[in-house]
Amino acid sequence: MSKSFNVTVDASNYAVAGVLSQFDDEGHDRPIAFASQKLTPTEQAWSTVEKEAYAVIWALTKYRHWLFANEVVVFSDHNPLVFLTESIPKAPKLMRWALALQQFNCTFKYKAGKTNVVADCLSRSVSIRVVQ
Repeated sequence: MSKSFNVTVDASNYAVAGVLSQFDDEGHDRPIAFASQKLTPTEQAWSTVEKEAYAVIWALTKYRHWLFANEVVVFSDHNPLVFLTESIPKAPKLMRWALALQQFNCTFKYKAGKTNVVADCLSRSVSIRVVQ
């Protein structure tokens, strides 16, 4: 609990996903928990930035019992998410989410999509159907 936590998120057209991890003493990112959630039809109609912002809020809330009062680094492959903490969004929904982020001690870092493999896989695997 003395180390900062990492939350890596991703959103697809069908689901959001989050991976909770910490860096070990050698600098390796070690997973603690994995989660994904299918989006409702209403959520699927949201813009990309809204889906990505929702993924952050959803993951932070999901892992709240680990993250509360700890430093958190949020990794996302969607660079515009930084504006949630650096400016005041005009959309009411994004403003509520920006206010919800204030309960966490988090900073945002961009993670290129090609290196965001785990969260990307989790956000897309929810929509895969088995055909027999």
